[in-house]
Amino acid sequence: MWGMIAYPLRSLRRLWRDEDGAQLVEFALVLPILLLIFATIVEGGRMFLSYQTVIGGVRDASRYLARVTPRDICDDEDTFDGRDDDLTEIVENALTGESLLPSGITITGVTPSLTCTTGDFRFGTAPVVSVSAALSITFPFGGLFSLATGQTPGTVSTNVADEHRAYGT
Repeated sequence: MWGMIAYPLRSLRRLWRDEDGAQLVEFALVLPILLLIFATIVEGGRMFLSYQTVIGGVRDASRYLARVTPRDICDDEDTFDGRDDDLTEIVENALTGESLLPSGITITGVTPSLTCTTGDFRFGTAPVVSVSAALSITFPFGGLFSLATGQTPGTVSTNVADEHRAYGT
């Protein structure tokens, strides 16, 4: 009778001491954490690339506005009415260029402004134009982060601005 009980106990002890497959169990425990870290790196890189693209678009819009704005705009008290749509299109075209992944950035508004700097300049008052873009950043792959935290990341709002001296016509 004792032999019938001892044999299964020896088998259980041998199975308990056996380390075959331990690496597979450890890998299964670490894999979700590694995937979350990888997703964070990819998401951060995507957002950084999209944000840098918007900065480039705002810079292009500011250069365009500096080129088309008359040099004597401060003397004539002129405005750049009708340029808002052109500037918004320039910034949005930079963002929706050739991208494989969705950007997650929405442009909520583009605003041009003019500052007239007085001083001893060759042409009198120096006009400085600036373009500011309001952005709303969402995380398209944010659902992955809800696995770890239970919450999806919210929306981030920020502004990007650039300015140039008007040297137009």
